[in-house]
Amino acid sequence: MNVISELPEIFEEFAEKKKESFLKIKEYKDRKIPVIGAYCSYFPRELATAMGAIPIGLCSSSDETVKIAEKVLPANVCPLVKSSYGFAISDRCPYFHFSDLIVGETTCDGKKKMYEMMAEFKDVYVMELPNVQSERGLQLWREEIIRLKQYLEDKFQIVITEENIREAIQKENARRLSMKRLYEVMKLDPVPISGEELLTVLYGNKYEFDMEMAKKKIEDLTDKILKEYEILPTREKCPRILITGCPIGGDSMKIVKAIEQNGGVVVAFENCTGAKVLDEIIDESNPDVYAAIARKYFRIGCAVMTPNHHRVELLGRMIDEFKVDGVVEMVLSGCHSVHMESIGIRNFVSEEKHLPYTSVVTDYSQGDIEQLNTRMAAFVEMLKMK
Repeated sequence: MNVISELPEIFEEFAEKKKESFLKIKEYKDRKIPVIGAYCSYFPRELATAMGAIPIGLCSSSDETVKIAEKVLPANVCPLVKSSYGFAISDRCPYFHFSDLIVGETTCDGKKKMYEMMAEFKDVYVMELPNVQSERGLQLWREEIIRLKQYLEDKFQIVITEENIREAIQKENARRLSMKRLYEVMKLDPVPISGEELLTVLYGNKYEFDMEMAKKKIEDLTDKILKEYEILPTREKCPRILITGCPIGGDSMKIVKAIEQNGGVVVAFENCTGAKVLDEIIDESNPDVYAAIARKYFRIGCAVMTPNHHRVELLGRMIDEFKVDGVVEMVLSGCHSVHMESIGIRNFVSEEKHLPYTSVVTDYSQGDIEQLNTRMAAFVEMLKMK
């Protein structure tokens, strides 16, 4: 497909951001600025931001450390857990190395046990995430957020005021809104950029630690995309595909490439890297800052939640707004919650939205690339024939 000709260097810049941030995180450490690492979208970044710390996503989506982890972990454990633990025990993730604290959460059983093992050599704090979508669950999650705030105050010998938290909420909301504005350019038909380029930015932007700079770069990029879209001549129209399922990025980018190298275009990511965590912002008018934070994060539609109405609602809305022709669900092998929930997602997409759906069970290795190409080529061809 044709893409905007003057933008490739900008996308390369985002792709290189992770490498550059390795050095930057050490600078923060040298300046005695706390670094708080996390793996999951349920981590309330606002508390870290409120205390002046750097919240950072930890390395977790590469095949290079899976074999290292398998020397300790069972081979049939989820590749996300193996990759994460492999980076940790081999000290190959600078963010993990320089983190003063790792904040975990009780999502899947594999991660819970991983945090136990990590705690043997790293300071780990685990938040108890209720898995039932209820008002009682929401109240429990609010209490957990307060408990984390108190732990941070004790550990770092600081005071986190409600005013600090409100300021952090405003900053994080502004960051989310800038990212949301970017991924919504894919509502245009034909699209102005490829799904691979979009995911590169979404994935790479989290390694820009200066929040104002991160917001400005995203806003500038979005402005440039829209400006060039107005003057660029004809573009090729392709079947529009939404990807849902497990967190996507790193070595799982192969799914996006398989779709787009075979005639489709990924217009939306419902996964954690995309809309799942960016779609909603925190209510800044709520007088109870802890309840406001709790509600935003508790509504993240992860498959560990039951019943998971929020995921279905978001998925249905995105299918309509992004004019989706078909849905591809990525399931990481061993991720039982997503694999089980894929039954309901398939039924929703096929029976209620009347769209083609396919699921792909994979890991971070490159051994199934040819199979992926064959399957995605057939899926895209089917969409073209509709």
